[in-house]
Amino acid sequence: MDESVYVGNAGVDGADNGGWLLGHFMPPGLDPRHSADVEVKWGVHPPGDTRAEWVTGERRTALLVLVSGRFHVELRDRTVVLAKPGDYVIWGPGVDHSWLAPEEAVVLTVRWPSVAGYKVVPR
Repeated sequence: MDESVYVGNAGVDGADNGGWLLGHFMPPGLDPRHSADVEVKWGVHPPGDTRAEWVTGERRTALLVLVSGRFHVELRDRTVVLAKPGDYVIWGPGVDHSWLAPEEAVVLTVRWPSVAGYKVVPR
């Protein structure tokens, strides 16, 4: 088996890492999921799921793409509602944010760079 190739399932693999599939926090070495450049998350959110606290002092750029359901991204000056599959929002460093899922939602998140020091807390 080629160790530079990893095949998995986002729902299964992400379950142990708070949804995160790729980033600095994955096993270093030959695991191709380890990256200091980018982080990828498959977020499965039950109805009413919300972020415990706002993210402040963000140093990364983020892209959130709605796969299914409905998802709200809370920014200091507005709420972005992702309502149709494929709706997305991007923000850069310094943008405070939070989120909530008013109904069951699946969201694909890509952040860059992958910054050490941000703790992944499994749900």
